[in-house]
Amino acid sequence: MTVINTLSNALSTLYNNETRRNKQAIIMPSSKLIINVLRTMQKEGYVGEFEFIDDGRWGKIVVQLLGRINKCGAITPRISLTYREMISLPDNVRRYLPSKEIGIIIVSTSKGVMSHKEAARQRLGGVILGYVY
Repeated sequence: MTVINTLSNALSTLYNNETRRNKQAIIMPSSKLIINVLRTMQKEGYVGEFEFIDDGRWGKIVVQLLGRINKCGAITPRISLTYREMISLPDNVRRYLPSKEIGIIIVSTSKGVMSHKEAARQRLGGVILGYVY
């Protein structure tokens, strides 16, 4: 099994299980980045509880789905944004969200992984990882 982008794999697993109306999704392999992205999605209300299961190899994450994800995915190549660009998302980033107030862009900042709204509130720039709406 060759996995090139684990974050993209995890977000597509969530989206595929959501479209099949499954109650939970199993993400493997796991990483700290995926766990932090899931925490951000949980704070925003897109996923429920999740649990890390150590299987002796890569680990698995079992995520409870709430039926609130319409689309999600990783953004590659990863784009760096300053604080000013975070306030008014540029067109190359805005195309991932259907409307200005719908959905979040997941950003990795110096203070951790958070939504673009939280990063703008804390006056932080960062690298864009993915989107959810």
